[in-house]
Formats: sequence, C-alpha cells, structure tokens
Amino acid sequence: MALCCGVAAAASEARAVETRAVEARAEDSADPRQSDGSRTIHKRAAALAKLEKRYNRRLEACNRGETAACAEANQISGLIMALRVQR
Repeated sequence: MALCCGVAAAASEARAVETRAVEARAEDSADPRQSDGSRTIHKRAAALAKLEKRYNRRLEACNRGETAACAEANQISGLIMALRVQR
C-alpha cells in the first residue's frame, strides 16, 4: 500500500514538535510564574504531540493495510495542520 501524507516529512516535523514540547515543559517547570502566553504555547505543543502520536499509530496501521486507518491518518493530518496555522 502506498504511504500517505508525506510520511518522511511528517515524521521529521513530529520529532521537531516533540522536541519543542519537551523544551516548553522544561521552561515551564523552571519558572513557576509563567505567562498566559507561555501556557497557551505549552498547551498547543502538547496537543500537537498527542495528535502526532495518534497520527503515527494510524499511519502504521494504514501501512499494514487497514484502509480505515488511512482515512483517520488523513483526518488527523488536517487537524495537525490547522493547529500549526494557529501560531
């Protein structure tokens, strides 16, 4: 089955977002007086990381031949893109 959604690019971006989420958590724990903007960024990064994890699981299932998983991966990909645009 063909890979959907630019797997290599998505995997690379997933790693980058995960790294930013880890950095955001480190910053948040270092300064208990974080701003609302910092909290918003952290929440968005956490949501992106969660969606990307779901996306990767669905993409793996798609690659195993589960056609419903392919549709779910595409839908999740759209959600991820929408969250990234909100920056």
